[in-house]
Amino acid sequence: MAGLWWPARPAAGALRAWAPRGPHRGKTAQVPRRPLPRTPWTTRGPPPGAPLPRSWQDKRPVQEQIPGLEQVTYAGKQYFVPWLARPRLPRWERGWHDPRHSPGPRYEAMPLYKERVCYVCHQRTKMLEGVRQALWLTKTKLMEGLPPKVLSIIDEPANQLENEDERVQNAISHARVWITTELIPKRESYCPVLLEDLLHLCRTMASKYPSLSKRMLARDYKVAAAWERESSILQVRGMNGILLNAINPLLPVASKDEILATENHVLETFHPISPTIDLQEVNVYEERHDTGFREGYPYPHPHTLYFVESANVRPVRFRPEQLRAKMLMFAFGNALAKAKILYGDDPKVLEHPVVVQSIGTEGRIFQFMVFQLNTTDLASSDGVKNLVWIDSDQYMYDYIRYLPGIRKKVVKFPPGIYGYRPDTFKKFLALYLHGAVQDSTQTQIL
Repeated sequence: MAGLWWPARPAAGALRAWAPRGPHRGKTAQVPRRPLPRTPWTTRGPPPGAPLPRSWQDKRPVQEQIPGLEQVTYAGKQYFVPWLARPRLPRWERGWHDPRHSPGPRYEAMPLYKERVCYVCHQRTKMLEGVRQALWLTKTKLMEGLPPKVLSIIDEPANQLENEDERVQNAISHARVWITTELIPKRESYCPVLLEDLLHLCRTMASKYPSLSKRMLARDYKVAAAWERESSILQVRGMNGILLNAINPLLPVASKDEILATENHVLETFHPISPTIDLQEVNVYEERHDTGFREGYPYPHPHTLYFVESANVRPVRFRPEQLRAKMLMFAFGNALAKAKILYGDDPKVLEHPVVVQSIGTEGRIFQFMVFQLNTTDLASSDGVKNLVWIDSDQYMYDYIRYLPGIRKKVVKFPPGIYGYRPDTFKKFLALYLHGAVQDSTQTQIL
């Protein structure tokens, strides 16, 4: 038709460029706001002499802005009134000292206050670098695997239980299935039960090795050990795992030649991270060495520390690397406290090293450790080092199936333990028998 004009249809790409989308189709598309440009005002503040914005100015109370204005509170009414101000009442004095409601003195006024900071490792300390950090703090050389003396106990068939695999699997089933009515039990319930059942199996060897009856388990005891590392004061303090004490100490695992060979070992550093980054800084402390037991205790020598990581919440739970670092720090703390009591506070290379073992578990994975304290001269990184043997991440079983797996009305996967590994309990038993087997051998020779 003459006189009529229709605009040409734009290309498809052009339509996608300007057409609004979503529920605002047919309306003008809103352009998102961009961040304000970075100017000297926003990065460095206002120039000298310029007035500050109202949001930056100090907001004084209304009573200070208007002289003579008094604040109306509900103090006279003696009950809460929402539109009146909260009164500021004087502090109520009891007239007698109540320690439960006393704010206590300031740190500077306490008798144990010191200007020099002390770095404390306690039971909830999670080390950033794990075992590497603990090795530097304790001046220790790492050895992979268990020492030969412990491996010789594992290889001996006479050091095994009767029907060992069946009894260990019954202990696992008792902790994970039989003792609870929950479908999936929590770590807080089955981890301590599993450790107790495994220790009970180990105690049944007392009829074969009488020296096993000369031991005692201690719970909720507190250890304290202090030492100086380069320019810092360090402490291991507080409650830790369950401690197995013995009448006789463990014999040294490494020979004198192996101890002297550690002089050439160079400790690994992790600059620029400080080795004390995770430790608690305190100014109120006392440098003391305490094994947690009074003088005259019939089982004075530490044998094995047992750690159970039973936290059910994942952020609170220790990772395996952090658990191994905690085991190393507290094994060192127990050995150092015992060495200070036996040989005095003077730093020196010990004539008879102190050996402390440690076992940690979270219900399925086990960590094994043997620590030997060779020296108390820990200030410098030169000279003789301590030794530690670590056998990490040993699975006792892969998983447990609580309900049967049924496919087409046929039980494909029955409930029970899957992936059981007998070598893990053999190592657990060997660390328990360490010391008792040697005592029995010496008795037979005599």
